[in-house]
Amino acid sequence: MSLISLLIALAAEKFLSSSTWQFSVYYQRYLKMFKKIKTLAAPQRSMVANGIFIIVPTALCYIVLSIISDGILHLIVSTLVLIVCFGCVKTRDTYKQYLMAAFRGEQTTCSLYHQQLIQDKNLPELGFGQSLVWLNYRYFIAIMIFFVLFGAPGALFYRLLTKLNESPKCQLERKEQLMKADLGESTAVDDHEAVTEQQQEAGYDEYPEVKRFNSKLLFFVDWLPVRIVAFGYMLVGHFSKALPIWLENLFDVEKLPHKVLISVAQRSEDLMIEQDDCTAEPCLLVRLAKRTLLLCLAVVAILILTGVIS
Repeated sequence: MSLISLLIALAAEKFLSSSTWQFSVYYQRYLKMFKKIKTLAAPQRSMVANGIFIIVPTALCYIVLSIISDGILHLIVSTLVLIVCFGCVKTRDTYKQYLMAAFRGEQTTCSLYHQQLIQDKNLPELGFGQSLVWLNYRYFIAIMIFFVLFGAPGALFYRLLTKLNESPKCQLERKEQLMKADLGESTAVDDHEAVTEQQQEAGYDEYPEVKRFNSKLLFFVDWLPVRIVAFGYMLVGHFSKALPIWLENLFDVEKLPHKVLISVAQRSEDLMIEQDDCTAEPCLLVRLAKRTLLLCLAVVAILILTGVIS
């Protein structure tokens, strides 16, 4: 069942780009509803509210699926949850717009899209291709792993936790700069709608201790999966070149997960890039990430078909 859900969700994710299938839409609705509970708004209850915010949707998903006795209906519900959790339409659109601007030779616009991606996803200062490698793990491979191990509730838990660690606040000035760029009237309208949506998301004011807790929790959650996926990057790339980096980071309990994954991914691919070419690195790393995703799917399929996992 898990394998069928994964295959359907991966095939459907590229075509279902409407708001009905976007995780952020349901997240915003849940956020608005949660903010109305005034008893959880006190500072001393911030950690309790944070725990409830994460646990309630996960527990409800688990309860609903446990109640469903029909196998086909269980498959449908699990697949729908997985489709919603998979992917990120904004990231894909930003990547496409970045490439279009690069092919037109608009270096400044490329830089703006790069910074937009970093701000929207609360990423450290990474290259554009490096950011895509990390987001491919976060929005696809990690969710796949948690779905196979813990079902739809596990995928929902991970996606909700990553959403809490993203900063929805972005600089309106940067969006206005993108709208003034030579990208056409329709793109300007889409960017304006994106600004409005992100301003609505920015209403969840977390306390510093809550932010630290969520960040620390995600660090431990990602620790082992990142090293497993990094090994996959070696298998589909230059194994001998990336192996020393992977072994060096294997038992490092302090290095951030994104640094481990990106360092291995970069050594797994030959990045011979011209200085003025801003498309080579993203395209090469994205192709490497897609091969790794297919490898992970193949491994999951083998484990399920052989009965190692159900």
